[in-house]
Amino acid sequence: MKTYRLLFIIILLTLGSLAFTMHLGHGHYPMYLPAQSAGYQIGDKVANFNLNGADGKTISLQNFSGKKGIIVIFTSMHCPFSRSYEDRQMALENKFGKLGYPVLAINPSNPNTHQDDGLERIKSRIASKNYNFLYGIDSNQSVTKIFGPTRIPTAYVLQRVGNQFEVKYIGLIDDNTQDALAVNRSYVMEAVSNLLEGKPVITTSTQAEGCRIRF
Repeated sequence: MKTYRLLFIIILLTLGSLAFTMHLGHGHYPMYLPAQSAGYQIGDKVANFNLNGADGKTISLQNFSGKKGIIVIFTSMHCPFSRSYEDRQMALENKFGKLGYPVLAINPSNPNTHQDDGLERIKSRIASKNYNFLYGIDSNQSVTKIFGPTRIPTAYVLQRVGNQFEVKYIGLIDDNTQDALAVNRSYVMEAVSNLLEGKPVITTSTQAEGCRIRF
C-alpha cells in the first residue's frame, strides 16, 4: 500500500513540474531549453566566414579584429518581427559598439522568395532608417546553416577568446517581440554587460520567436 502511495505522490510531483514549465513557456518568460539542435552551441568557436555587405564590401571576422566580441543578429526586411527590432538593434550598437561589441546583422532570406530582401530594397531601407551597424547578405545561406538559426530574429553573442570568437549566448534579443516599451528582460544586453564586467552569462540560451527561415 505504501508503495502505491509513494508512486502516486511521484506522479503528482512530475505533473506539477511539467505544468509549471509549460506555464513559463507560454508566459512572459521563455522556456530555458537549448536554443537550437543544429549549428553552433554555447562554447563553440566560430569559424571565419565571408559575406557580401549591403554596402558592396566583404564582411568577415577580420572586420572585427581588435574587438572584444560581436553581437550577431539574423534578421530580414520582410519579417515583421525583424522590423520591430530595427530600433533596438541600433540601440545595441549605440550602447555596445563603442565598448567593443558591435552589431552585425545577417540576412539569410532568398530575394527570389521575398522581394523585400532584394539588394536594392535592403539598401533603401538601410538608408531610410540610417542603420548604424554592418549588414551582411547570406542569400545562399552558407553562413546561416553553420550558425544554425531556424527563426528570425535570432541573436548570438560572441566573445573574443584569444584569436577566436566563442559563442556565449543564443536566442531572443529580449522577451517582447512586439513592443520595446514592454520588455522585462533584455537577454543580449544582459549577456554583453556581464561579459564586459568579467562575469559569466547567466541566461545562455532562449527559444527564438519570429519568422521561420526557409532553407
